[in-house]
Amino acid sequence: MTLVDSHCHLDDPQFDKDREAVIARALEAGVTHLLAIGTGDGPPDLEAAIRLTETFPQVYATVGVHPHDARKATAETWRRMRELVSHPKVVAVGEIGLDYHYDHSPRPIQRAVFVEQLQLAAEARKPVIIHTREAWEETVSLLETHWASTGIGGVFHCFSGGPEEAAQALALGFLLGFGGVVTFPKAERVRAAARSAPLERILLETDAPYLAPVPHRGKRNEPAFLRHTACALAALRQVPVEALAATTTRNFQRLCLPGAGRSQ
Repeated sequence: MTLVDSHCHLDDPQFDKDREAVIARALEAGVTHLLAIGTGDGPPDLEAAIRLTETFPQVYATVGVHPHDARKATAETWRRMRELVSHPKVVAVGEIGLDYHYDHSPRPIQRAVFVEQLQLAAEARKPVIIHTREAWEETVSLLETHWASTGIGGVFHCFSGGPEEAAQALALGFLLGFGGVVTFPKAERVRAAARSAPLERILLETDAPYLAPVPHRGKRNEPAFLRHTACALAALRQVPVEALAATTTRNFQRLCLPGAGRSQ
């Protein structure tokens, strides 16, 4: 069984003492590739994930400004991001979007930074990884206006809606990223969405070091734990876990590595 962790924060300080061992455990668990999210601590540093790709060949990277850090973005941020998005290991722009739960950045600035990055990703023909929290309708509206017509698509990271929201995301051409939340006892709406979505439109992710799945809930999450999410999702959909793993791996390749011809 081969898996791809389509969203993890390998640059997080929680991995500073054992990052190499964490990645080794992931490989032992069948996670052949990992997508490191490059938002880091926000601008001016945009290379948090790219640096990891230089040490670990199994790692791909994104670049982006998280909505929490939108207030830090400047004209220099966009100039530098346009350079970095062409890096051979950068396969997407993200995570980007809106977060109205914490409001670490003012909402008008979040919206402007989100739209700027959608335009940048469209220029580069790279998919986008979407973060949305307590801002669903506005996120969808901005994607309808500024992204859907590109036909590039992307991922709704850590999808936390139900079947209705899933249908909206799918209609926009997006894939749905499911992580440890599908194993949480109270996440019935998320499980309903995971059952209803076409398997060809699903990705697996950990969001490590956050949101560890059962039986590791409450502990530091790591990519090796992706097997638990894969098994839970396969049971939910009543398909062999090997089939789910193979399909979600192909989904990642199709979205992020088009034409690469890799067999993972």
